[in-house]
Amino acid sequence: MAPPRKYSSELRERAVRMVFELREQGERTGTIARVADQLGVHREALRTWVRQVEVDSGKRPGTSTSDAQRIAELERENRELRRANEILKAASAFFARELDPKLPR
Repeated sequence: MAPPRKYSSELRERAVRMVFELREQGERTGTIARVADQLGVHREALRTWVRQVEVDSGKRPGTSTSDAQRIAELERENRELRRANEILKAASAFFARELDPKLPR
């Protein structure tokens, strides 16, 4: 289970929106630092949020949020299937020994 988030989703959305609005007005340098200081958010956290929104919108290359979630689901399912497969292999070996009259028990 994931730990609780330090910043609310509303604050994240508002901060990212503010950065994009400042960039649309022509300000490029220092927008993240300025918005982070105004809202009391760590600068690197805001920078990460902005990058992820850019990836999700297709402005920047990378793994989108939905793709990352899907990959995590598939990896979880893969682990469960491997574990089930190991259990089935062990069970089949156990029953093969039980049914073979030549092997000592």
